[in-house]
Amino acid sequence: MAGLSRVDTSRIGRWWRNVDRVTLCCVGVLIAFGYVLMLAASPAVAVRIGASREMFILKQVIFLLLAGGVVLLVSGLSREAVKRLALIGGVIALVATFMTLVHGVEIKGARRWIALPMMSVQPSEFLKPFFAVVTGWLLAEQRRRVIFGSVRFPGMLIAFGCFGLILLLLKSQPDIGMLSVITMVFFIQLFVNGLPIIFVGAGVGAMIAAFAGAYVAFPHVRSRVERFLHPNVGDHYQIDTALRAFGNGGMMGRGPGEGRVKDLLPDAHADFVFAVAGEEYGLFICLFIILIFTVIVVRTLLKLMRESDPFVITAASGLVAGFGLQAFINMGSTLHLIPTKGMTLPLISYGGSSAISIALTLGMVLALTRHQVSASPISSHYAGQGHWTSLREGSNS
Repeated sequence: MAGLSRVDTSRIGRWWRNVDRVTLCCVGVLIAFGYVLMLAASPAVAVRIGASREMFILKQVIFLLLAGGVVLLVSGLSREAVKRLALIGGVIALVATFMTLVHGVEIKGARRWIALPMMSVQPSEFLKPFFAVVTGWLLAEQRRRVIFGSVRFPGMLIAFGCFGLILLLLKSQPDIGMLSVITMVFFIQLFVNGLPIIFVGAGVGAMIAAFAGAYVAFPHVRSRVERFLHPNVGDHYQIDTALRAFGNGGMMGRGPGEGRVKDLLPDAHADFVFAVAGEEYGLFICLFIILIFTVIVVRTLLKLMRESDPFVITAASGLVAGFGLQAFINMGSTLHLIPTKGMTLPLISYGGSSAISIALTLGMVLALTRHQVSASPISSHYAGQGHWTSLREGSNS
């Protein structure tokens, strides 16, 4: 890619000049960590369940290759194509999430997965990015479109209707953690769209009340909260083992393949992969992983501050907020900073549904924040001489 000319007018050349290459490189770093940490974490888990030592590794290689391809493919879409992808994908994800209630695979009392050959799919993972983009489009259309007279397109009302449908589906599975993330993303998008401060306070109060209701209504939620608040209540094996792994790694880590506590973690390859990074590579690598996630989120938000399209601002804010929240929840629960929640570390934990969902999220973020270059005959003429490109890059710097 480095050899692409500044006057290259091919589709790949234009994509490479206009895409956020820093964020793209950060995505590549996360995928690389996913490979390395899966090699460290998964063999002991596979042996424990009686499978081949390479089972999780081979599957994750395929998942991450697909994820990398999805990021590159989706990042090249136009903004209109991103809208169409989100609308079609959102409908499919909603139908598939409903199907989990009828034909889903039940694991630990929840029906969240659909069994396919060689893997299980969690459709609710795909609701996060698609709903964020659809909500951004609906809220932007309400600002732009007047149906008749002074009556505007009811984008917010439709968005609340979609959210209510998702709420019912996820509550029925149940998947309170996923519902919490989608709720927070939706609220953030409403705030970015200009929600009055009085409604911001009401929304925060409603979320606190909803969490209290979940604590009362769902035994597994109550159990997790009580185990977090009271160290002597319930089973703390995974959390205690994860904290031992961090302590065993120290500042510099035990070295690749030298971790021992990780072999005792039942979910070392999935929800607790961050503890494996802490044991084998130490505090500095953990801080570096946190830095990569921070760069992706902060850089995207800084780019949105220079954006004028309300759809792009609202949709990309929701996408990157969901990405950052998922990373925070995984690392925070592993470090026992918040109650445990079965949520993967983006592109690092094992899981096909999660990897492809995150790839769609980051691909759409890159597509929405990509510089939009005019395709007029005048611009094409100057691009051939090298002047138009330099003027565009000069004005964007």
